[in-house]
Amino acid sequence: MITTTPAMPPVLVAHPVTAAVAAHAVKPLKRITSASLMDGGRELEIEHSGRVYRLRITQLNKLILTA
Repeated sequence: MITTTPAMPPVLVAHPVTAAVAAHAVKPLKRITSASLMDGGRELEIEHSGRVYRLRITQLNKLILTA
């Protein structure tokens, strides 16, 4: 007769990078309304990393971001 021992569950070790990512993920996502962002207008420019992007509201009331 052959006897076996039950499989042991894997041991989880907290990794510092994983812990930092998990802590960052807990931070609530900031939300802003498009109305407050556009401030009554239909188009604005956003500067990011030296490039200018244009955010506009279309005739169908959709948002389009272009570079």
